[in-house]
Amino acid sequence: MTDIDDQERPSKTALKREMEALQKLGSRLVGLSNADLARVPIDDPDLEEAIATARRIKSREGLRRQMQYIGKLMRRIDASGIEAALLEQEQGQKALARRFHELEDLRDDMLATGVKGVDAALQRFPNADRQRLRQLLMQAGKEKTANKPPAAARKLFRYLRELQQIANEEESQA
Repeated sequence: MTDIDDQERPSKTALKREMEALQKLGSRLVGLSNADLARVPIDDPDLEEAIATARRIKSREGLRRQMQYIGKLMRRIDASGIEAALLEQEQGQKALARRFHELEDLRDDMLATGVKGVDAALQRFPNADRQRLRQLLMQAGKEKTANKPPAAARKLFRYLRELQQIANEEESQA
């Protein structure tokens, strides 16, 4: 009868791994900004208080003990909702960074090709102002030849980012 009980019960190592995983999840929660933490569904008021306390602790040893306590509290709850919310936030941040890099690449391509780069921007953003794009590209070219700071290139990037935001808003409304 004891052989069956031993087989059904998880090993001590497996329990320790699970506790460490919950403790790491807790440390991720402690490291979040207030706005990001507010979007995570934490149903346990004791856990919320423990996270708030951990954020205030400056002592390394005190923080270690508090993280262990957070791990202990997390064993009592179903952490799948918290994990899903953190994963969603992480993917959102990656998507945001990817779009940012795509805009940087578009700007760099436009600066490399000059006025011909306007067509590339118009393909991606049909509602863009062709004249404004041309002016910004020409200004950027003049600044580059005069060895001046790239103010026009920055303005071009800001304009492309505005166009991206407008496209995202139109996409979400459709």
